[in-house]
Amino acid sequence: MSEAAVESPKVMEKVFNILKRELSAEEYLVYLQTITPRIGDATRELRDITKKMSLEEVLRKAKQMEKTLNA
Repeated sequence: MSEAAVESPKVMEKVFNILKRELSAEEYLVYLQTITPRIGDATRELRDITKKMSLEEVLRKAKQMEKTLNA
């Protein structure tokens, strides 16, 4: 295995740490969404997941996710 292949996970970890430090939670999420491959209809999936949730519950879960991203 090449040295570059061994270093890739370390480099990616460093990149994500820099991004988390330099971007707001919203900017970091947009970046992750941009580089993540998409399969299916994310809007429909989100609608299905949240259809039985109140707005307060959706907001509470979003805030929990934001805390996780900022940790």
